[in-house]
Amino acid sequence: MPGPLLAIGRTLGLPVAEVRGYWAQEARSIRAGTVALSIGLAATLVAGLVLGSARGPLERFPGLLVLIPAAIGVRGAIFGALTARLGTGMMTGQFTPELRRESFLGRQLESATYLSVATALLIAVVAWVASAMLGLPSIDLLQLTTVSLVGAIVSSVVMAGAAVVLTRQADRRGWDVDDVGAPMITAAGDLVGLPALIGATLLLHLPVVPILLGVLGILAGVGAIVAGWRHADGHTRRIIRESLVVLTIATVVSVLAGTVLETRAEQLLALPAVLVLIPPFIANCGSLGGILSSRLASKLHIGSVEPRRFPGRAARLDFSLTGLLALVGFTGVGIIGWAGAVLAGLAPGPPWQLLAVAGLAGLFATALILVVAYAAAVTSFRYGLDPDNHGIPIVTAAMDLLGILCLVGAIAILQVG
Repeated sequence: MPGPLLAIGRTLGLPVAEVRGYWAQEARSIRAGTVALSIGLAATLVAGLVLGSARGPLERFPGLLVLIPAAIGVRGAIFGALTARLGTGMMTGQFTPELRRESFLGRQLESATYLSVATALLIAVVAWVASAMLGLPSIDLLQLTTVSLVGAIVSSVVMAGAAVVLTRQADRRGWDVDDVGAPMITAAGDLVGLPALIGATLLLHLPVVPILLGVLGILAGVGAIVAGWRHADGHTRRIIRESLVVLTIATVVSVLAGTVLETRAEQLLALPAVLVLIPPFIANCGSLGGILSSRLASKLHIGSVEPRRFPGRAARLDFSLTGLLALVGFTGVGIIGWAGAVLAGLAPGPPWQLLAVAGLAGLFATALILVVAYAAAVTSFRYGLDPDNHGIPIVTAAMDLLGILCLVGAIAILQVG
C-alpha cells in the first residue's frame, strides 16, 4: 500500500488490514470509479485545451472567467444530483427504465430541465452583480445571459442523454451508479460545456442576437422558476424547491471561484499550460466529491451509515476509498495536463512542475472533499432533506471555490511561473 494511503488510513483511525479488506470487497467499485475518472479526465482535457487556447475571447469579453466555473460547476451539480437520485432509486426499487413523463426517470429529467434553464439566468445575474460589486470589468447582463443560456442548452442536452444511457446500462448490467455517475456525467458536461460557452461568444459579435437571446434567457429563466416551484407533481416540486435553494448558494460560491480567476487573469493568461490544468482539476474534485457524496447518501437512506456528527467506521472506510481514487485522479490530472499542453504547443515546462502542482493541490483538495461531502450529506439528512438533492450541489460548488484556491495556493508555494 502506498505511503500516502497508509498515512490516510492512520489519520482515519483504520487499521491497514481492515482497509485492505474493504478495498478487496469494493474492488468492482474501485475499478469502475477508476475507469470513470480516467474517461472523465480525458474528456476534461478537451475543456482544458479550449480554455488554454481561449486567450482571445477571454481578453475581448471580460467577465467570462467569472461565469465559467459556475456555468460548468452548477450544470455538473444538477446532473450529478440527477444520477445520485437515480442510483438511490435503483437501490430502493423505484427506478424503471421507461422514459415517460410520469415515470421515475421522466420526473427526474423534467426536474433537471427546469433547474438547468432557471440556473442559466441565475448564473448570469450573479456573475454580473459580483463583477460590478468587486469593480471587475464585465460584458453586460444580456450578453452574459446569452452565453450562459447557450452553454446550458447544449450541455444539458448532452448530459441528459448521457444520464439516460448510463442508468439504463447500469440497470441492465448491475453497475452501481454511485461509483460511475458523477465522473461520467461531469465528463459529458465538460466535453461540450466549455466549448459551447466559448463558442457562444461568437454570437456576441452580431448586432441583435445577444439582445434577443438575452431577453429570451431572462423570460425562460423566470418562467422555469415559477413553473417548477408550482409544479403539480409533488415529487418533482420537492426536487425543484430543494434544489433551487442549494443551487442558488452553489452559484454564488462558484461565481466567487470565478472572481478568483478573473483577478488573476493576467497571470493565468501568461501561463496557458496552467489554464489547461483548471478544468480537469476542478472536474476531478467534483467527481471525487460526487462519488463520496452519492455513496454516503445511498447508505444513509438504507441505514448502513448513521448521521453522526463525526464519521463512523463505515463512513471512514469510504473516505479511504476516496483517498485511493484521489491518488489516481490527481496524478492523472498532472500527466494529461502536461501532455495536453505539449500537444497544443503551450510550452508547459518540465513535466515534474505540473505534476507537483496537481499533486500538492490534490492533497489539499482531498482533505477538503472528505469534510465537505460528509458534512453536506449528513447535515441534509439530519434536517429531513434528501442528501441526493443537496450533497453533490454543495460539494461541487464548494470544491469549485476551494479547488481553485488549492490550485492557486500550490502554484504560489511551488513558485510556478
